[in-house]
Order: sequence, then structure tokens, then C-alpha cells
Amino acid sequence: MHRSGDRLKSRVSWLDSKHSFSFGQHYDPDNTHHGLLLVNNDDTVLAGTGFDTHPHKDMEIVTWVLRGSLVHQDSIGHTGVIYPGLAQRMSAGTGIMHSEKNDSWRIGGEQHSDPVHFIQMWVVPDEGGLTPGYEQLEIDDELLRGGLIPVASGMERYKDHSAIRINNKNAAMHVARILPGTSVNLPSAPFLHVFVAQGTAEMEGVGTLYEGDAVRLSDSGGQQLTSDAGAEVLVWEMHSRIGG
Repeated sequence: MHRSGDRLKSRVSWLDSKHSFSFGQHYDPDNTHHGLLLVNNDDTVLAGTGFDTHPHKDMEIVTWVLRGSLVHQDSIGHTGVIYPGLAQRMSAGTGIMHSEKNDSWRIGGEQHSDPVHFIQMWVVPDEGGLTPGYEQLEIDDELLRGGLIPVASGMERYKDHSAIRINNKNAAMHVARILPGTSVNLPSAPFLHVFVAQGTAEMEGVGTLYEGDAVRLSDSGGQQLTSDAGAEVLVWEMHSRIGG
């Protein structure tokens, strides 16, 4: 169990960022990753600001917006506006430059003063030196049906689902919008990372999880998640780990 308030934090005038794992200047040798997941950042960016152009290499980066909208632009010519219900994946591969800004009005939207709140997650690819790539997919309709929905996956078992593809055959990210009074069951896997992005949920055998809380499981699964008031939960299912 990793409580929201125990996360590492980075705060500047335009950014409030909470890190589930070691990140940037924050390093804890006992908290570097879980399974294949290296980064689970909970970011809020003020309007008209954001991350200027910066590089990435050999990483699968998945972004999930909770509130507001985020503009992506990269060095291989992709531009996209990410909003709730739309999944985005960037494969850094041999190297890519990109920026992420809360300034959607500059490419056709209306000016606003709303912050954007999003979760950004990094997993390692199966192999280095891949061709950089980008994909985004509207998945809101599937989420409305309830249940645990595969949103980003490289696993063979989910190839027929409406999920963006990531370059790791042993990893999949699921999202559940748990309606009040309903439940979902976690998949079974050697490694699971369960993160409450919004709301409050009860996890079988664990107890109450509040917004920002996470549970890291090994050789487990099948537990039930329920919510009285509703919750949005992000679950990484991983069948290997970094280094083995």
C-alpha cells in the first residue's frame, strides 16, 4: 500500500506533480519501479503553461487525462489534444522530442483558465532502438459499459480489444470507471499496480483506497474493487519485471 500523501512531490509555479516512484531529482533506491512500470506521475498543469520540448529514448509513455485537455507536439510531426476518455501512447524508441502544454486554444480551441490533470505512466519496451511512434484512441464508449477495460496493451490476449498498442508483450493498462454500488475484479498476474485516479474504492483484502493511493501486488489477482460513491481506477497488469 502506498498512500497518496507519501508520494514524492515536485512543485513550481505552473506544476503540481506527485511521483509514485523515484523521478527526476527525487531518488529512493527502494522505490524505483514495480514490474515493468517505472513512472506513475500525477500532474496538474495550469492553463497557458506546460512542459517545453524535451527528449525521451527507449520508453513507452502512456498519458491518461482526468480533467481538462493537454496538447502534445513532437519531433516526428504529431500534434494531438488529449482529453478524458482518450488514451495516448508515445513510443520514444531511438529518440524523440516532444512538448506537453495546457494551451489547447492555440490550435483551434477557445481560451480558458482551467488546469489540466493527468496521469503519465512509463513502461520499458521489449527492446531498445525501435522506431519512434505515436497513437491516440477515443475509448470513452467502452468505459461507459463498465468493467475493467484494456486501454493500452502489448499483450496477445487483448489484441482484439479497442486498446492502443504498446511495445511490450507482457504489459497492459486497464481503466475502470466504477459506478456507485458496482464492482470490478482485478486480473491475475505476477505484478499488478492499482492506482485510484479519482474517487474512493474498497479493495478486497486491503481496505479503503482514496484518490492518489496505490497498491502494488505480486503473484496475485482476482480481488474485487467496489465503490459506494464511484471511482476511476488505473490497473497495470504485468507478466515480467525489469531485469527478469
